[in-house]
Amino acid sequence: MGGVRQKPNSSGKFQGWFIDASTRRQFFTGTTNRSETLRMALRLEDEHRQVRLGYRPAQTSADRHRSTSFVECADEYIGWGRSQGGRGGRPWNPAHTHNRKTQLSWWQDQLGLKSLGDVDGCLPRVEKAIRNLQQIGRSGKTIANYVEGIAAFCDWCVQRGYLALDPLRGIAPLDTTPQLRRRAATPDEIAALLEACPPHRRILYETAFLSGLRANELRNLTHDHLDLQHGGLHLDAKWTKNRKPGFQPLPLGLRDRLQAFVESGDAGRLYKKRYAGKKRHPPATPLLYVPSQPARVLYEDLEAAGIPKDTPAGRLDFHACRLAYINLVIESGVTVKEAQELARHSTPEMTMNVYGRVRPERLSQAVEKVAERVLPPKKCVHSVHKLAVGSELKSATPSETRDCASNKLAPAVGLEPTTWWLTATRSAN
Repeated sequence: MGGVRQKPNSSGKFQGWFIDASTRRQFFTGTTNRSETLRMALRLEDEHRQVRLGYRPAQTSADRHRSTSFVECADEYIGWGRSQGGRGGRPWNPAHTHNRKTQLSWWQDQLGLKSLGDVDGCLPRVEKAIRNLQQIGRSGKTIANYVEGIAAFCDWCVQRGYLALDPLRGIAPLDTTPQLRRRAATPDEIAALLEACPPHRRILYETAFLSGLRANELRNLTHDHLDLQHGGLHLDAKWTKNRKPGFQPLPLGLRDRLQAFVESGDAGRLYKKRYAGKKRHPPATPLLYVPSQPARVLYEDLEAAGIPKDTPAGRLDFHACRLAYINLVIESGVTVKEAQELARHSTPEMTMNVYGRVRPERLSQAVEKVAERVLPPKKCVHSVHKLAVGSELKSATPSETRDCASNKLAPAVGLEPTTWWLTATRSAN
């Protein structure tokens, strides 16, 4: 039977106890009133007795956490992500951590989340927030990122028993079709861009067009990642998008230019100039200088080179350098698996269907080659002298060939076949 100690503790509150559903004595801290603490002990014991007798369900882990602060649980989630939330048990990168914190804070304000109990049944409120984002013109991909933030948090809570069920398990998928389509730069456009930009950006663009590395991956390259012996770049799992180490081969000429750029020390000087007077420190031994806004700088160089940023085929931004690289790899004649490996994609569908582009001139060339196979060009066949009644000359070509079928033979200039009937005809004339 539940009870209360005779004297309060140092804080002035009485300690009570009760027999739980497993017939074990459990202690708890009550209030400063002994009688009230006793009533709490008797109520708790009665609830556990009903559970033991099967009159009411046992309290689950989710029930115990309903009153847990949402902010406290969100902080625990962010801490887990910084420790081991990434792929392969690696920590989240700073950008992803910032996005998750921003998204959860936004959802807290939109849904009025104070405790984990408020998360239950939040699906209608989440869908209303989605409609509001659509009305203000947010793209489908941006909205999907926000939904992913709260959905991933709910999954994490379910796995740890903080929530009994995923409240967003019935949410419908969103249309994430890109509003902006990128196009692959042609070789002529790439050559014009490289001629119009400064030397330190030319080596950056060359590396982007000939390796397919993303802007953040290029920014994290150091002297040690350049391997002249094996002919390429070593990639660290800490900053690659797929969180896997790798090796990206480079052409010989680019390797030599990168080595010369490293020896010049221009990248370090440019970073020091950029970080002058700021609390942040420039990266140590950078291989390349990557501006903080590479797309903005690329647009300036495109304008200087006379290359349109937007065309009916799409836009050229910095990520389009990777798009151009993958398409040049595909057009080089490699197998699908080789193209997938060079693009560092997990599936060939990503390489061929998402990044792959077609050039109209190549389609026209392919159609002409098909026509040559199916419809061979008609050839003129020389007239044949038939020794028969009338001795007339008839064309051996069954269809009409206009000027090809003629009774008049060209004079012998050494190109016609020497046949006995041709010789005999000339002798008779």
